[in-house]
Amino acid sequence: MNTIATYSHQPWNKGKLVGQKAPLRVRDIWAIRVRLQLAEKTRDLALFNLAIDSKLRACDLTKLRVRDIAHGEHVSSRAIVMQQKTQHPVQFEITEQTRTVLEAWMHHARLRSEDFLFPTRLHNSDHLSTRQYARIVKAWVTAIGLDPTMYGTHTLRRTKASLIYRRTKNLRAVQPTPAGSYEA
Repeated sequence: MNTIATYSHQPWNKGKLVGQKAPLRVRDIWAIRVRLQLAEKTRDLALFNLAIDSKLRACDLTKLRVRDIAHGEHVSSRAIVMQQKTQHPVQFEITEQTRTVLEAWMHHARLRSEDFLFPTRLHNSDHLSTRQYARIVKAWVTAIGLDPTMYGTHTLRRTKASLIYRRTKNLRAVQPTPAGSYEA
């Protein structure tokens, strides 16, 4: 007597879009910024702007401390952070708009130099988790009517580089220089 057992295992990615997430377009960036400004969500606006400016991975962005980007109460125009994944330093520029929002956030949250820039309200952690950050990004994207399966935390990392490339059509302008910063 032969019995054939059937195994019905479904792949984790069946029916899901996998691969690279699309970068945001300029109009999407402004739509999110305006919504965050109107809702007076200073932390979220600071997080959003810094995510685009810094091009950092979620794990590095959520673990930033005030001292990584500021001297006293003033946010620096450039910062250097050691990446967790590669253990290489990365330098990035912080735009005036982002500096203004970051200073407002630091003042509002009464953050000191040694504090995490984006603390969590949960007691078992000192800073936002990457999962919390992913939920926040999903809420931003959904709020402006985009499909949240098409965008994620890595979207923000890729956005600035894609905008530079669209503007210049110069791949070298997007590539990191030996010092770790981008040329444009």
